[in-house]
Amino acid sequence: MLVIIDYGAGNIRSVINAFRFIGSDVRISCDPADFRQAEGLILPGVGASGYAMRKLAPFAEKICNEVRAGKPLLGICLGFQLLFDESHELGVTRCLGLIGGRVIPIPQGRTIPHMGWNYVEAPDTMRLMNGLKPGRHFAFVHSYYAEVADADAIVARVEYEQLTMAAAIEKGNLFGCQFHPEKSGDDGLQMLRNFVEICRERR
Repeated sequence: MLVIIDYGAGNIRSVINAFRFIGSDVRISCDPADFRQAEGLILPGVGASGYAMRKLAPFAEKICNEVRAGKPLLGICLGFQLLFDESHELGVTRCLGLIGGRVIPIPQGRTIPHMGWNYVEAPDTMRLMNGLKPGRHFAFVHSYYAEVADADAIVARVEYEQLTMAAAIEKGNLFGCQFHPEKSGDDGLQMLRNFVEICRERR
């Protein structure tokens, strides 16, 4: 069983529909007992990081403990940004601190938000991208991006108006993507299948 963490920050329905479409046993919960029983955790989200971290506060440490114990976690969009040390969105917000780095605004002079389909360049060692053909494109919508400072993280990148940004990361059992795999067609669904398989390997 996988658990989608329900903390009131959007896009949960589309995520659960995508996992169910690929045949995954998934439930929505904010109960730490379910976090412990789950094979893997999914942290979705849209909106502002400060609001999201306030909603996550009652069980943020429980989530971090599960990850530190080896449980796979996939952060999507805002959930990806919350994996880092801090976000500079409407002030400075301390985030989960599972990946070294910070989230900052896309610089002025570019079209904001970054919205639409873009090609993602990923290292061959990135397990989330297993089985994806060259030319993979994913659906983005965001105004802030992650500066990854963690030397141990494997990073996939996207080019947007002469700005190179982190599109996805992996570090051990921790995974995240700035784009929305649940809205990215066959390539996005394959990524979710890859995450499910990673969770099963841990049994």
